[in-house]
Amino acid sequence: MDKVLTSRNGPWIAGGILGLIAVALAHLGNPGNMGFCVACFTRDIAGALGFHRAGIVQYLRPEIPGFILGSFISSLVFREYSPRGGSSPAVRFVLGICAMFGALVFLGCPWRAYLRVAGGDWNALYGVGGLAVGVLIGIMFLWNGFSLGASGENPKAAGLVMPVISLSLLALLFIAPKFSENGPVFFSPTGPGSQHAPVIIALAGGLIVGWLAQRSRFCTVGALRDLMMMGDSHLFKGIAAFTLVAFIANYFLGNFKPGFEGQPVAHTNELWNFLGMVLSGLAFTLAGGCPGRQLIMAGEGDSDAGIFVVGMLVGAGMAHNFSAASSGAGIGAYGVHVTVIGLVFCVCVGLMFRERG
Repeated sequence: MDKVLTSRNGPWIAGGILGLIAVALAHLGNPGNMGFCVACFTRDIAGALGFHRAGIVQYLRPEIPGFILGSFISSLVFREYSPRGGSSPAVRFVLGICAMFGALVFLGCPWRAYLRVAGGDWNALYGVGGLAVGVLIGIMFLWNGFSLGASGENPKAAGLVMPVISLSLLALLFIAPKFSENGPVFFSPTGPGSQHAPVIIALAGGLIVGWLAQRSRFCTVGALRDLMMMGDSHLFKGIAAFTLVAFIANYFLGNFKPGFEGQPVAHTNELWNFLGMVLSGLAFTLAGGCPGRQLIMAGEGDSDAGIFVVGMLVGAGMAHNFSAASSGAGIGAYGVHVTVIGLVFCVCVGLMFRERG
């Protein structure tokens, strides 16, 4: 099986399994068209830790630590655990914030964008288009010598930070300590944060996804980048399988409900669905991978990916505290502002971090 996953057929096999797991988790209790979403789940974790006080999106989603731990275990088993880092960490941290701003304006990461399409949410088509444009802008910078610098080898223990944090989050989820009415952990009584699959099943799903993505190198942003830069459809087949299997599963479960109105955790503002994902796509491309891929690399010991993930966590708190996150009613009061600021920052990074020949 491992030889298949690491072959050129690996991404579409892994993508199909991931699509099936995603639909199963949504059917078992996760929010609609949100079997897993790295951006939304990271936002929920930020709320559970008190980084924001939006009471309807607070939950320690076990899928996120599952992704990291699944990748960590896989990298150890197959001797690919390789602690590394030092490639412009501060810039990557802010890129993580910008990526989260864009994702929460759209309401989903690239994985959820495809899951929304597979569930019949046509608003997500604008997001997928924006993602492609953001990746294309990033490719233009790559063609002109963009680089955040090389990573260096780190001590073996350095790669344990994100797995230990993941275990700590799981401990908080299971123990649910209550020091006072002010936390330290918060859980939504209503809203998307209160909707979740059974904990053990969600964690198992996250571990499997982490393992499969680590072995197959599944990446939604890398797939578009390679297709547009080199005409290589190797990774893109993973996206196609992911979306197709999710669509088939939704259809047979009666969860395929095509249209624009009334879609779960979504809004109908076409322009900012598009531009939100332009920002995310650009930030992910400059950082070297989609948010799912960042979690997988963090599990392998990549501290640069880890700092990007921490940036997303901080960005989630900021987006809600500054009224920039969208909701089903539309974009937040300052969603336009953070999107524009994020785009300006990413373009400046793309222009300033060019290696001269």
